[in-house]
Amino acid sequence: MDWIKTINHSIAYMEDHLTEQITLEDIARHVDLSAFHFHRAFTMLTGMSPSEYLRKRRLSQAAAELADGNEKVIDIALKYGYETPESFTKAFTRFHGVSPMQVKKGSPIQFMSRYTVHITIEGGEIMEYNIEKWEAMDLLVHAKEFHPETSDQEIPKFWDEYYANEEYRKIPAYLGVCAQQKSDSDVFRYGIGCKASDVQGVPEGFEILHLPEYTWAVFKCVGPMPDAIQNMWERIYKEWLPTAEYELIPDYDIENYLPGDASAQDYVSEICIPVRKIK
Repeated sequence: MDWIKTINHSIAYMEDHLTEQITLEDIARHVDLSAFHFHRAFTMLTGMSPSEYLRKRRLSQAAAELADGNEKVIDIALKYGYETPESFTKAFTRFHGVSPMQVKKGSPIQFMSRYTVHITIEGGEIMEYNIEKWEAMDLLVHAKEFHPETSDQEIPKFWDEYYANEEYRKIPAYLGVCAQQKSDSDVFRYGIGCKASDVQGVPEGFEILHLPEYTWAVFKCVGPMPDAIQNMWERIYKEWLPTAEYELIPDYDIENYLPGDASAQDYVSEICIPVRKIK
């Protein structure tokens, strides 16, 4: 998959529907991705979530129209998806630093123009990774569903809940596993656990994930958590995927937290993503 082209297509779709109520799932479906993978790729490549991009572009366009014409505030508010002038004014003022009425009287605005994503070659920092063929395997995880828009806040809470449960703590927790759903789903499953062979049976609250045989790209992350693994995810999407001879298979991905002090500068963890050679 050409990630740069895909994200630019998604931006074009959002720009064509700024005055319509579109969802994350609508945009992801348009570019034939799961909501999770689209949200993660878009955020990594642009530095903001799709919903944040839509909000800023709508408020930018709304301000430009208020500054250039005689439209009423209520008409612009409704046009860009706000149910009341009050909710529009609150969001508008937070973004621009001035109210809609002040803009109509000539106050300056904050305008964010349309994004175009492209590759920029920077630095020479080495990414250490291996391409490995793994047989099909079973993982034992405690899992629940998350929405991509809130997962960054909810998954750390999920880890805290795991360690707060005395029974769950008896099961090794060195893997964080994202299990992708189909492209028309608005959620994904995330599990905490280990290889199924590490534990006898399936304890209450856990389930087995059956991962098929894949070729995996295994990236070495060095440094304290969570920064080291978050920085590597960003580099995978910004540097590796756009130029590698492999493409991501949008299915499972794994974060492997190796033994050691996770706050240490030399702590090692891994990101494992299923890939296939680009034909």
